[in-house]
Amino acid sequence: MSHSRRFESLIEARIREASENGQFDDLPGAGKPIPGKGEPYDENWWIKQMMRREDLGEVTLPPSLKLARDIERLPDQVAKLASEQRVRDSVADLNARIEAYRRRPTEPYITVSPVDAGNTVRTWREARGDRP
Repeated sequence: MSHSRRFESLIEARIREASENGQFDDLPGAGKPIPGKGEPYDENWWIKQMMRREDLGEVTLPPSLKLARDIERLPDQVAKLASEQRVRDSVADLNARIEAYRRRPTEPYITVSPVDAGNTVRTWREARGDRP
């Protein structure tokens, strides 16, 4: 028996013993399908997995995409605010960042327009049930 065959047999024996002793029971993912099985190969799979695990998605977004995301989330963000002035301040802060980006855009280039404070306040009031 060759050296590599004896080594392989030793490994298989250790795996069998561990399995018989229940050392593989209750492992994370046990009984679940293998993630990504049947999907096309993605050479950046490990980067994407790490970003999800470490919750790095938003930290690594380029400025243009952060602005687009912030514009999209603005209604939910201002819904938590207690006063119209805070809503207007939040919109003003976002608009200042939008204007700074528009002066010096970075890739990926996307069109971001300033947010209308009046419309945002109106939507905020409606969500609260306030009358103007």
